[in-house]
Amino acid sequence: MSRIAAPAKPTGRTPALVSGQLSRYVLREVWPLYAGGVLLFFVLQMTDYISTIAGIFSSYHTGLLKAVTLLSYVLPNILNKCLVVAVPFSLLLALGRLAKDSELKAAYAGGVSPLRVLGPFVLPALIVGGVVYGNAGYLTPSGNAKYFNYFYTDIYQMVAQTPTTENYAHAENGNFFTAGRIESLGNGSPETLSALTGVVVQTPQGTYSAGTGRWDSAAHTWVLGGGYRVDPAGQVTALPGETTFAQTDVIAQPPPPSDQSSSPQLRAQLSQQQSGTEPYRRTAYELARRLADSFTPLVFVLAAGALGLGLSNRAWAVGAVILFLAIFYALWNTAPQLAAVGALSPLLAAWLPNLVFTVFGLMLAWRLR
Repeated sequence: MSRIAAPAKPTGRTPALVSGQLSRYVLREVWPLYAGGVLLFFVLQMTDYISTIAGIFSSYHTGLLKAVTLLSYVLPNILNKCLVVAVPFSLLLALGRLAKDSELKAAYAGGVSPLRVLGPFVLPALIVGGVVYGNAGYLTPSGNAKYFNYFYTDIYQMVAQTPTTENYAHAENGNFFTAGRIESLGNGSPETLSALTGVVVQTPQGTYSAGTGRWDSAAHTWVLGGGYRVDPAGQVTALPGETTFAQTDVIAQPPPPSDQSSSPQLRAQLSQQQSGTEPYRRTAYELARRLADSFTPLVFVLAAGALGLGLSNRAWAVGAVILFLAIFYALWNTAPQLAAVGALSPLLAAWLPNLVFTVFGLMLAWRLR
C-alpha cells in the first residue's frame, strides 16, 4: 500500500524575504570578483606603460625612483577604466556561476522576481560613479599633466614645451596685427617676451611683413626683425632693420590640452570657444564624456545584470564578458571622432555607449519581468 507524503511544513518565508536573501548572497558573490576584476584590468593596462617606461629606463639610465614616480602619475587614468569595466566582469561571472549551480532557477521557482536581485547594486554603482566623476574631473587631468611634463624635465632633461598660440589676429587704432604662431619665451627670458612667426602688420601707411618678430607685452610693442613694406601704391621696400609698432593687446596663456584640463577649466574653455568649430566640439565632448562615464557603472548594472540573469551556465558568462566589453570599447573609442567631425553632437556622442547599453538592458529586463 502506497504511503501519502505529508504536506511540507510552511516556512513563513515570503518571496520578498527570499529575494532579499538572494540579493545579499549575490552581493557576496560579486564583491570578490569585482575586486579581482579591478586588479586584473589594472595589471593588463599597466603592462603597456611598464614596457614603455622600461625602454626609457634602459635608454636614458633613468633611476628606479623616477620610473616609479612616472608610473604613479598614470594611476588615476588607469583606475577609472578599471572601476568601470570591472562591473560587468564581476556581475556576469557571478551570475554565471549561480546559473551553473541552478541556484537562480531555484529562486525563480520560489517566486523571486529576477530584476529584484539587482536592486542592492544601485547604490554601489552610484558610489563608484561618483568616484569616477571626481577622478576624471580632477585627479586624472593633473596626473596626465605631470606625466607629460615629467618626461621633458626629468627624463629627457629638456625644457618643457612652451605655450603657443596659432593664427593670432588683433585690430587696434587703425592697425591690424596677425601672426601665424606666437610662442612664449618665458624659459630663460623675461616672461613678457614672446616670439612671433609669420608676422603681418597692416597700417594706413602700408603693410609690413616679416618671417619673425617679438612681442614685449610689458612695453606694449611688436618688433619686426627686418622684412618688407608694401606702401599704398604697391611699392615694395626691404626694411633695413627692426621696426616697432605699439600694440596693447594682452594675450591669454593657451589652455592646456583637454586631457590635462580639470572640469572647471574645460567649462571656462568652452565659454570662450566659437560654437560649431572642431575645438569647441572636442571640448564639449570631453566635458560631457566625464559626466556620462560616471553613470556607466549604473548602466552596466542594468545591462550586464539583465544579461547575466538570463544565462544558463558559466561558459556563456565568459563569452558575454568578452562580447560586452568589446562592444563597449568600440563605441567608446569611436564616439570622440564622431563628435570631432560633427557627425554627432558632442552630447549625443558622449552618451552613445550608455544609451546603447541602456536600451539593451531594458529589452532584456522586459523579457525577465
